[in-house]
Amino acid sequence: MSPLADSRYLKMNGLGNEIVVVDLRGRSDRITPDEARAIARDPRTHFDQLMAIHDPSKAGNDARLAIYNGDGSLSDACGNGTRCVAWAMLDDPLMARPLGGRLRLESGAGLLAVERVSSHVFTVDMGVPRLRWDEVPLAEPFNDTRRIELQIGPIDAPVLHSPSVLSMGNPHAIFWVDDPDRYDLGRIGPLLEHHPVFPERANVSLAAVRSPSHIVLRVWERGAGLTRACGSAACAALVAAARKKLTGRQATVTLPGGDLEISWREEDGHVLMTGPVELEYEGVFAPDLFEDVRLEPGRAA
Repeated sequence: MSPLADSRYLKMNGLGNEIVVVDLRGRSDRITPDEARAIARDPRTHFDQLMAIHDPSKAGNDARLAIYNGDGSLSDACGNGTRCVAWAMLDDPLMARPLGGRLRLESGAGLLAVERVSSHVFTVDMGVPRLRWDEVPLAEPFNDTRRIELQIGPIDAPVLHSPSVLSMGNPHAIFWVDDPDRYDLGRIGPLLEHHPVFPERANVSLAAVRSPSHIVLRVWERGAGLTRACGSAACAALVAAARKKLTGRQATVTLPGGDLEISWREEDGHVLMTGPVELEYEGVFAPDLFEDVRLEPGRAA
């Protein structure tokens, strides 16, 4: 039997981005891809991202995050999920410890600093964007990642073309369009996510700049699919727009789930994301959820 059986979880959302939070501090357990997929398949625990909280690896930090997509793959960054973790660690009666209003969270994308703005609103320092082609990464060199040679559709009349690409700890491709709702992102997204130019796959966004301080965004999320919100994609869109001089370094990014406030700080290059979180309910993982999960060698049944 999976050691996750009967473990408590929180079902949360960040602007509709479905998040499941589980606290594994004080335990040696880690979540396997099979277990993540089993949790995602159940309607009650379905998630865009599963956020596992572990003990920090370095003194002075508050926790280490392991972030899973619905297909069981790992992600280095999830801004909406990180805000949900912050609420859980500061406010949930069974998870909270006396930490004050700020957190230092270890992630695959580096150290994330989180600060409370109000009761259910948090700002996450998402770090410095990675702009070189080999940092995204791309399969071949492009000197200018503000616009790369990539298109979908006929050569003489492409449906989408010339995306901006960068990494916010995970790869992003942002296509600039007049109206994101005009495109069948559910069909186009998987083709672009798995395009050979993205060896680690990519998050695919359709972005429309409404003003120098407002971007409208739809996102196909790597390993999760269509999503109502993606914090790292909102950060990537603002950085890409500012690099193309379509916006300033601060903007409201409107996603289907609502608005995020994004700023790209000039003095140190860090990207700050501010937005709300919501607790939907709590529960425990039913043992039968993991009936078909193959245990890895060395894990007790």
